[in-house]
Amino acid sequence: MKPLTRAEEEIMQILWQIERGFVKDILAPMTEPKPAYNTVSTIVRILERKGFVSHKSYGKSHEYFPIVSKDEYRSFIIKKMLDGYFENSFGKLTDFFKNDETLNTKSYQ
Repeated sequence: MKPLTRAEEEIMQILWQIERGFVKDILAPMTEPKPAYNTVSTIVRILERKGFVSHKSYGKSHEYFPIVSKDEYRSFIIKKMLDGYFENSFGKLTDFFKNDETLNTKSYQ
């Protein structure tokens, strides 16, 4: 598994939420300015090549659905972050959050 780009992750977040959908369904909840239909279609096909998404065909239309769960990806990203930034130490990660005064826990509740 590899990390997703920001655009790929935005599309995966939508697919995890809606569970399955056509490109128009993925585009619908996106904020303005929305990307072009063809852009979303291309990114979904990239996600399919990367093994994150699959599809069911209905003639020329494709209904896409995630094959990597949000929990699987979250676990991968946290482990990658721990390894890359915190010497694979959960303690160093928690110390970072505990000691970083720019983080306000009230804003995340």
